[in-house]
Amino acid sequence: MTATAPAGTAGLAGGVDPARIAALHEAAVRTFEAQRPRSRELHERARASMPGGVPMSWMVKWPGPWPTFVDRAQGAHFTCVDGIDHVDLCLGDTGAMTGHSPAATVRAVTEQLGRGITTMLPGEDAAVAAEDLASRFGLPQWQFTLTATDANRHLLRYARHVTGRPKVAVVDWCYHGSVDESFATLDADGRVVARRGNIGPPVPLAETTAVLPFNDVEALEAALGTGEVACVLLEPAMTNIGIVLPDDGYLAAVRDACDRTGTLMVVDETHTLCAGPGGCTRAWDLRPDAVVVGKTIGGGVPAAAFGMTADLTARVQRSVELEDIDVGGVGGTLAGNALSMAAVRATLTEVLTPAAFETMTAQAVRWTEGVQAGIDAAGLPWQVTRLGCRAEYTFRPEAPHDGAQAAAADDFALQQLVHLQALVDGILLTPFHNMALMSPVTTAEDVDRHTASFGALTQALVG
Repeated sequence: MTATAPAGTAGLAGGVDPARIAALHEAAVRTFEAQRPRSRELHERARASMPGGVPMSWMVKWPGPWPTFVDRAQGAHFTCVDGIDHVDLCLGDTGAMTGHSPAATVRAVTEQLGRGITTMLPGEDAAVAAEDLASRFGLPQWQFTLTATDANRHLLRYARHVTGRPKVAVVDWCYHGSVDESFATLDADGRVVARRGNIGPPVPLAETTAVLPFNDVEALEAALGTGEVACVLLEPAMTNIGIVLPDDGYLAAVRDACDRTGTLMVVDETHTLCAGPGGCTRAWDLRPDAVVVGKTIGGGVPAAAFGMTADLTARVQRSVELEDIDVGGVGGTLAGNALSMAAVRATLTEVLTPAAFETMTAQAVRWTEGVQAGIDAAGLPWQVTRLGCRAEYTFRPEAPHDGAQAAAADDFALQQLVHLQALVDGILLTPFHNMALMSPVTTAEDVDRHTASFGALTQALVG
């Protein structure tokens, strides 16, 4: 990793002088280095045994010359090994949307640790958790996995299996975890190709995937009209390329096109659970054939789930022989383990309550207003969008209409500066885009700390 300003298209999308970005980045690096000597020591040690000195490769992308090493995290804050308190607006990129170590989840997990961690057999917690999810999302049948990636992958297999169709459809610039079929995008000529950075795709993506621009009903109709598509997998609002909200009627058009063509509609609510207790599915009265939810439901303990309609469940059960049910590529030895299920039950029933979402959303409104004030005061051509308790700004004057617009608005050097300056000021944003998430214990003071930091940076960018 380097302490110099990152290369990229600085200033082209953000309306800011690239030289100013570079100068502010250099100053922030010097402050970061002075603040975090213990993190530097640990990073240098870790490089001897881990590539990049991190336990997962994408962690090298955090801004700064080395990662910030965490000592402890509680509620909406964490303290790094150098003793610096941080307001955490990343919250494990939704994995800790509950706040770090919520008391109810910790209590349930602690009790379960002494009663057994994994048994490959069901317990009462699983039934209670499934009933809670059914009530939230309106889908009656649920299965549990360790990650949303697993849940998405399982549903794609089921969709191809019950429909007999070879392809799946995803949205251009989507993200559904490490699902092979979803790492596809459209090139300048509208052809399906592997997304930039896709590592070792097993087959050409055009063989497995149709790619649809978000909010494009015509493209949706054309893809489903081929009769090759087993399911459409989409977030009801895009979140991993900046928040992109659906046009009025778009999701209804997806449902209608799926109904007319015998295509399944799979909604990934892993991040859009921020819209409320039942995600966008409940808030917007969607009617998907299947829903995926992950990360948050275990309060930070690895857990995810997928729900299905009674009809889809029956189709799956009729088409899978009992003798083969354990070798079909769906499931996992640790899926639905006792520890995860204890965490899910407690998190759903005691932490992610309707009242909690009201508190979280109120703080997101406050955060959005603070960011908009900073943008307006500096006269920058940026905008901010909110979805429930999640909000994000992009380096463009209008909200993006699809993933390609959101991607084109990115400015890597500017993004790195924004994140590094926030980190220097004791604030953690979600990595790789400019998103903030509120937990049930995020306070107005936490939000205002970000508003002050953001306002100072925007003034520095134009001053």
